[in-house]
Amino acid sequence: MRFPVVIHKDPESDYGVSVPDLPGCFSAGETVDQALTAVVEAIEAHVEGMLLDSEPIPTPKTIEFYKDEPDFASGIWAIVSVDISKLSGRSKRVNVTIPERLLYLMDQFAAERGETRSGLIAQATIEYLAMHNQ
Repeated sequence: MRFPVVIHKDPESDYGVSVPDLPGCFSAGETVDQALTAVVEAIEAHVEGMLLDSEPIPTPKTIEFYKDEPDFASGIWAIVSVDISKLSGRSKRVNVTIPERLLYLMDQFAAERGETRSGLIAQATIEYLAMHNQ
């Protein structure tokens, strides 16, 4: 799952990172790299809590969706990838039948984004459920 994040820095502080799709989810670091690493951990913890509370995981919006909001005007945008398939308990191996062409497209899509097939299937399922449970 790819989340847009906003990096901001005040003169006397570390770099802060906010996750617009997950209100209340933020982190910080002394460098941009540290802040981005920390925000991945913050997102994992936030989503884990949502899963444990049976809350729907929002589908991340695009940077373009948020870029004109005043709260983010002075920030720098980035995208971070989070593998949510490893969250909320153990994974369970399953056997599914998928048309070969679809499997190829799934693998190609996941690889382009640095994700796994399992992560893509988990994310697609979460998004599908979120759309149909509103």
